[in-house]
This record gives sequence, structure tokens and C-alpha cells, in this order.
Amino acid sequence: MASKADHHERIANMTFSSVYPHYVNKVVKKERTTEELHQVIEWLTGYDQNKLNKLIEEKATFKTFFENASLNPNAHLIKGVICGYRVEEIENPLTQQVRYLDKLVDELAKGRKMEKILRVA
Repeated sequence: MASKADHHERIANMTFSSVYPHYVNKVVKKERTTEELHQVIEWLTGYDQNKLNKLIEEKATFKTFFENASLNPNAHLIKGVICGYRVEEIENPLTQQVRYLDKLVDELAKGRKMEKILRVA
């Protein structure tokens, strides 16, 4: 069994470009759009379509992806379980940020309203 440190390092070194197609497939399969996915990613990270394309092209790791992001001040409102972990209880900041993104993509795929996903009051 991998240690927590190994788990965090594996996530940090994973490329966003390797996971992005899975995000797209997940939301499209559930009849949501790539544009909605990009809206969710931009809300969380501040990355517009051009910057996102550049990061994909550069094969940026999640570490680089989130180091350069402007994390939404309401990201702490993302709560719940993803991949067996309660996202609000994850201690490693980078792993928590990656799981925030996973959770938002999951909510989008499950048909949640965009206002709820983007934590609009």
C-alpha cells in the first residue's frame, strides 16, 4: 500500500493533459457541454480557454497547474466525498485542490445546476 506522501507525489506529478480528456468524456456522456466544463475550471482556477489550451499543450503537471492558478476564494465551500476522501478534510493543499476540481466535474456530470456548482449565493 502506498504511503500518503507517495499518493500526494503521484498526484502532483500527474499531467493535467492526461486527465482532461476523462473530464470531457465524463461530462459529455452525461449530456453536459465542454463549455460548461471550461466554465467550472475557469471558476476554480482563473484559467481561460487560451491558458487552459497552453497548459494542456505544455503537459503541465497538476503541481504546475495549481501553482499558477488563482484559486477562487470560494473554493473552500466545496465539500463532500470524492474518490473516498472528504475533500474538506484533505490536509495536503495540492491534493485538496485537485480533488476540488474532481468534485466540481463530478457535480457537473451529475446534473447539478451551474449556480450550485459555482457556489453562487
